[in-house]
Amino acid sequence: MMKKRIQQIAMLCSASFLLLSGCSAKETSKSDGNKEKTYQIGVTQFVEHPSLDAALEGFKQALKDKGLSVSYDVQNAQGDMNNNQTIANNFASDQVDLIFANSTPSAQAALNATKDIPIVFTSVTDPVGAQLVQSMEKPGGNVTGTTDTHPDAIPKTVQFIDKYVKGNRVGMIYNSGEQNSVAQVETVKKAMKGTDLKIVPVSVSTSAEVKQAAESLVGKADCIYIITDNTVVSALESVIQVASDHDIPLFVGELDSVKRGGFAAYGFDYYDIGYEAGEMAAQILKDGKKPSDLPVQYPKKLKLLINKKAAKDMNIELNPEWDSIAEYIE
Repeated sequence: MMKKRIQQIAMLCSASFLLLSGCSAKETSKSDGNKEKTYQIGVTQFVEHPSLDAALEGFKQALKDKGLSVSYDVQNAQGDMNNNQTIANNFASDQVDLIFANSTPSAQAALNATKDIPIVFTSVTDPVGAQLVQSMEKPGGNVTGTTDTHPDAIPKTVQFIDKYVKGNRVGMIYNSGEQNSVAQVETVKKAMKGTDLKIVPVSVSTSAEVKQAAESLVGKADCIYIITDNTVVSALESVIQVASDHDIPLFVGELDSVKRGGFAAYGFDYYDIGYEAGEMAAQILKDGKKPSDLPVQYPKKLKLLINKKAAKDMNIELNPEWDSIAEYIE
């Protein structure tokens, strides 16, 4: 009798063990299955304007196309340097998987906050001058990305102004606190060598100062050239209004600004450089690449876009010669 009871207990224990083993095997299978990792990406953007917003859209689409599951924490500094650094510091503390820095100040703040978390930037004009990377070909460190400077954009714009604009005074409004803007102004000066063009510079610190800066150029500038300065572009409508009211041709640094009412630009779609940055982020997150392994990328496409309505508003006569070199929007 005792022997029989012992056998029953042994069988019961064995059954319980098998049941527990089965549950354990099932749970392991569930956790070890092909459950997709969700990557945490902190997005830091210095200011809101259509070009930067388009770059962010492109970045997100690239990661989606690559099949990555991503959770985004999107933060905008609203043009405030202190906010900018706080955002970067918070991402570093949160130990996000990657930081997407959309503008030069955003990338500089991110690099100041962490030397370990991968940083991918876009909308950066001079990555080397901004001390983000050691060189375009070999970035080094934990940072890489795409630049918003096409080597031919500024020279071609200067050539167009020299050939087709009456007068030689080119008004430029920019934030001297933005390194990318200072670099572009220097590039404009170099491109003007050999011409009789000269810059009439006006510096601003905030977007609230842009309208007054534009008004100060009336009577002093034969045209206005707004480069890809985040502070000024965020308040571009005030410059467009002044240019339209006083028949001053307004050249801009990107295609989105032409669509907003600028007269003309040699540019590219910011969506595209954002998309390229997203592809680089995918290589880092999914393929195990290091930022130092990925050269900084230039925009791949450049075109001249002219806004016909803006030309009319600024009393600019369209030249038939432009038909073969430009695209038009109404």
